[in-house]
Amino acid sequence: MHMKEINVQTISEAIAELCAQAACDLPSDVKSALENARGLEESEYGLWALDKIAYNIAIAESEALPLCQDTGLALVFCEVGQDVHIVGGSLEAAIQAGIAQGYSDNYLRKSMVDEPVFSRINTQDNTPAVIHYRMVEGDSLRIVLMPKGGGSENMSALAMLKPAQGVDAIKEFVYNTVVNAGGNPCPPTIVGVGIGGNAEKALLLSKEALGREVGTSNAHPQYARLEEELLDLINASGIGPQGFGGRITALAVHVEYFPTHIAMLPVGVSLNCHVARHKQVIL
Repeated sequence: MHMKEINVQTISEAIAELCAQAACDLPSDVKSALENARGLEESEYGLWALDKIAYNIAIAESEALPLCQDTGLALVFCEVGQDVHIVGGSLEAAIQAGIAQGYSDNYLRKSMVDEPVFSRINTQDNTPAVIHYRMVEGDSLRIVLMPKGGGSENMSALAMLKPAQGVDAIKEFVYNTVVNAGGNPCPPTIVGVGIGGNAEKALLLSKEALGREVGTSNAHPQYARLEEELLDLINASGIGPQGFGGRITALAVHVEYFPTHIAMLPVGVSLNCHVARHKQVIL
């Protein structure tokens, strides 16, 4: 059987480059959604906020500066082809080394503390990253970096609903999560919703949903309709860009689902601020 070898140094260098790209260059689908939002927004303050957002994006791109001072916790999704052989060291160490190099070399803010309660001493290189691995077919290594800012991440929520509560309870929970967040996650947001699995799977699905291209719909027609209904509900809340009021509170709602237990209906919600950063590399 053919095994593709990938050296850990190659992985670290690729991730270091992703750190710089993700911090300064907003994906084209997010930029297009923000441009479209301006045509739909009617609030004077909402338009003012969207104009400032566009100005900030332009400066970040032209001068290679971070889009936001909070350059995030490094969230990494790693798909490992079953015919890939990592050589020269461990994959985990290579990813962490790449994050450390990328954040240090590009003068990105280091936000990680060594433990969460007592000493809270900064690790000085933004490690450790939070990494999710998945084995897949093939001989490639796909790495997605999603720097996650604290303001939006703090608005995450999980509900363990009863199956009998159904879709109306899901809508109510997602809507209330966004309304309670208000301007804290720097709207207009992308709302990731994970339904099914168990507690941690629902939240993981909601994170994965944030990486989907803005404007795409769930392949399942009922979930695609749920996405549309949730977006309409959220944008009728009046929160608006940056919480200043208006029609556009969210750019998109992405729902992902997974089979679940007969006694469970878990729902996880994750929010991305308008600086919805994510970059990928395939080795």
